[in-house]
Formats: sequence, C-alpha cells, structure tokens
Amino acid sequence: MNEDLAPDLTEEWPEPRANPDLIGLEDAERILLDAYLSGRMPHAWIISGPRGIGKATLAYRFARFVLSRGKGEGASRSALFGDGLPNDQPDSLYVSPNDPVFRRVAAGGHGDLLSVECALNERGKLRTEIVINDVRGIGSFLRLTAAEGGWRVVVIDSADELNRNAANAVLKMLEEPPAQALLLLVSHNPGRLLPTIRSRCRKLRLRPLKTATVADLALKYAPGLSLSDASELARLSEGSIGRALNLGAEGGLSLYHDLVGLLDTLPRLDIPALDDLGSRLARAGADDSFQAVSDLLRWWLGRLIQCAARKETAAGEGVTEEEWALLNRIAQSASLDRWLEVWEKINRLLSRADSANLDRKQVVLNVFLTLENAART
Repeated sequence: MNEDLAPDLTEEWPEPRANPDLIGLEDAERILLDAYLSGRMPHAWIISGPRGIGKATLAYRFARFVLSRGKGEGASRSALFGDGLPNDQPDSLYVSPNDPVFRRVAAGGHGDLLSVECALNERGKLRTEIVINDVRGIGSFLRLTAAEGGWRVVVIDSADELNRNAANAVLKMLEEPPAQALLLLVSHNPGRLLPTIRSRCRKLRLRPLKTATVADLALKYAPGLSLSDASELARLSEGSIGRALNLGAEGGLSLYHDLVGLLDTLPRLDIPALDDLGSRLARAGADDSFQAVSDLLRWWLGRLIQCAARKETAAGEGVTEEEWALLNRIAQSASLDRWLEVWEKINRLLSRADSANLDRKQVVLNVFLTLENAART
C-alpha cells in the first residue's frame, strides 16, 4: 500500500461522549425526544444498527440531554413514569459544548453517568468482552439518589460484548429498575443479546446514513480527500462514517483497487500479484490494513452472492457498471450453493485470522485460492 494515499484526519473525529453533532439520524433523535416529552419514557433502550453510524454518539447525546434537564425539568420520578410533563418543549436533544453537563460527560466526570465498556485485563491488554466485574457496580450506582436531583444514566457500549455472567447481571437490573434510572444499551447485533434482555428494552433501530451524508462527513474529517475519493469511500462504507474514515486512513481505496484488479484475473489468479498483496498485509504494523482488506472482501462477496441469487441484468445501487460486469462474470462460473459455501469458508478464515493468530499471508492466499477453485468450476 502506498501510504501517501492515506489522507491525514486533520480535524479530529470526536469520541461519542464528546461529539456535539448528530447528522443523518434526526428521525431516531425525534423518537427519543418524543418519548421523553411524553412523560412515559421506557427505563431501558437498545440502540442498534451497523457499526460506525453514530449509535454511541446518539446514546451520549440522549444521556447529556436527560442529565442537563436536572431537577424539576422533566427529570422527576413523576415525569419518568407518566404523572407529569417537562416545563418546556425542546425540539432536539442538543446540549451546547459550553454547557457544564456536556463538559463533564465528555471528560468522564459526571457523577450521575456510568459508562460501561471493555476494560483492561491483568496484563494491561483490552479485553474482547465485558465481564462481571465491569457491570457489578451498576445496581448500586442506579439505586443511589442522583447527585444533581435528576436521573442516573448508564451507557453500555457495546452490549454485544457482555459475556454470559455480565449479561445476566444486567438482566437483573432490567427486571427491577430503580426509579429515575435510564439504561442505554448500544448494540451492533441485537440478535446476540439474551432474549430476556431484548424483551425488557424499547428497541430503536438506526438506519445506515445516506451516501451523500457519509461523503460530506468524510470531507469534513479528512479534508485531504478529493470529492471523488470521498464519494467512493461513502459507497464502500454502506452508510457508516466510521468505516469510511477507517478505510480512508488505511489507504482503503488503494487496497480496494488492488483487490478488484486481482479478482479480475479469476478464474486464473495472478499469483505474483497475490503473493505481493499477501506479503504487504503480513508485515508488522499492517493489522489495520489487513482488517480493511477483510472488510472489503466481505463487502465484495456479499455483492457476489446477491448477483448470483438475483441474476440481475444491470448494476444495482452501490455498485458501478465495471464492478457489476466483474461480479456477474464470476457469479456465473459456479452455482449459488457453491458461492454460499465459499462465503462461509472465507468468513471463517478471516474471523480466525485474529482469534487464532494465524499467519496473515497464508490466510490471504487461502482466501483467494478458495475463490479460484470455485470460479474454475
């Protein structure tokens, strides 16, 4: 990969707790606001949707709003359970970055907000799951009287990472929620949550951002991008600004062009080009590039399955004419069942690359040889 093709993010992408902006999710924001203003707001929400679209940003935006209302402005127990209404009618969840509540939430220092995420283990490395010790304090936190006379709020980001014991502990909080308590569960895949957790939460499913919105945000946070590159990143990101920025930072467009060029040689792969790609992705420090290629491969394979299943005669939304021609040619070289087998095998290979610490170059070679074997049939 040519590192010169990876633009610098000259305007820092803010953490969800410190991001004052919410773009493209106005409908979801309105649902939360209406629930608050109704005086009958559920005590727990699952905010779900694809990665990188702003779920955690929305959760912290809602938390700030609720905390900023304070005592006597819709934060009382009566307002939570339906016996009263707020004194005013705001038209959004916006809280100014100059507000003391915003600053304390951004700094992680608000006494009535508890954030639960994956913590470090005994060796100082970030865990891949949220364990019982991470959630043990939620119950006592929520049962305390709010320091500022209003709400106690817990944000779990993400709830998908709760292990079994931690999930059961959270379930107990949901079964008997204290008054003036609000739990916001961020989830990329709510199907992974316990059914009993899902049944006790109000569900708010966020849609992917519009392609134009992602392109505009990419230009804002990566001004070194050209308009055409921002548009292509937006197309490949499937409505996720987080994914678009990650791809841009890792030279994802250059990697994608290399990837498509290699796929274009099927059913007889360009072995020297494949070897070169595998060597680049196996280098020390290329973890993010390998992840970018893995994501792009999954994106491309998903389109291949759609093409094989629908037998489309023209390029669909999000696919260029050139990509469609390549996808259509390769899709016709094997049956749909065969491509589904390929999809499952390649997904297993890519998923095990990190979990089993496999040799990345060998994984790349195996992935493309799997594609070649299918295309030759």
